[in-house]
Amino acid sequence: MFESLLTLIAATALLLGSPGPAPMALAAVGAGFPLRQGVAFLAGILCGLVWVMSFAALLLKGLLTIHDKFMVFMQVIAALYMIFLAYNIATASGGLNESSHTSAPGFWQGFVFNLINPKAYAAFVALFSSFLLPLENSLHALLLTAVCCFVVAVLVDGAWLLAGRWLQGIFSKPRQGRCLRVLFASLMLTTLLIAAIQSH
Repeated sequence: MFESLLTLIAATALLLGSPGPAPMALAAVGAGFPLRQGVAFLAGILCGLVWVMSFAALLLKGLLTIHDKFMVFMQVIAALYMIFLAYNIATASGGLNESSHTSAPGFWQGFVFNLINPKAYAAFVALFSSFLLPLENSLHALLLTAVCCFVVAVLVDGAWLLAGRWLQGIFSKPRQGRCLRVLFASLMLTTLLIAAIQSH
């Protein structure tokens, strides 16, 4: 059981914490906006993750027949939304104090972000199908696995937000902050492109 738990934690950290559109978005928000707005965005992403976990569990309980078509549809919607979000982050004006009055991504933007993030769905289908904790009761195994995954997600996503915040302290001038936001927005689009290439 202990070895299975460690394996689950490691797999979850790698799947959810590896550089991708969501981690880059969190780092960008942390770098470009006040912590209060960053925490709201993080909360939205985590709440969206709860929906993703629930849907992934349903997929494994009998909806796998629509999985492929669902993923294609989600990839298109997610790509458009991530491009829109990257644009908003890159074009936010000013440094930390100035940008506190701009339209920063908040709770609902974060919620929608993970709601249409195909990487999150694929990650939890993989986790629930390959790293389910070995308990006699399948429902208890699924619930405990989901709780462990969520705790790891809170830690790794929070770490990305704080990493962006730490970088904002280094690039504190408005021009430097703008360059940092553009850099993270570019990384978001790059990871999106890489994911699209790998899926074909």
